[in-house]
Amino acid sequence: MTFDRNKCPRCGHEWPLRNPLPTVDIIIALEGETPPRVVLVSRKNPPPGWALPGGFVDHGETVEEAAVREAKEETGLDITLIRQFHVYSDPSRDKRGHMMSTVFLARASGVPVGADDAKEARGFAPDDLPEDMAFDHREIIADYLGGKY
Repeated sequence: MTFDRNKCPRCGHEWPLRNPLPTVDIIIALEGETPPRVVLVSRKNPPPGWALPGGFVDHGETVEEAAVREAKEETGLDITLIRQFHVYSDPSRDKRGHMMSTVFLARASGVPVGADDAKEARGFAPDDLPEDMAFDHREIIADYLGGKY
């Protein structure tokens, strides 16, 4: 059975396709530090601010593959995924549209360097996050810290 993007394969009814877009975000803890610094990127594109590394899941890609790829593209770091953390799906979490993010916990060593659509990448102490955070990433980090990482 094949699916037309907005057409039922059984009855032929058509509808506008308005599903949330799948994204990933990664909480990368830099190894060798206590408490570990969390890697954030300064965004090149709107909306502005500091954000967790992440982005859209490409067609044919798993969320795990997307997380590893996005981390490398935006920070230059080779990460080790630890586990899936949570899924954030509030329709208002991103002003550009309804994005559904699978958030992963990961670790890495080295110095993050901003690349791709990140102007800058660096580690922040959990109690010294920047004021200008994008999306709902301050809340995601608060959820992470509430679990005592």
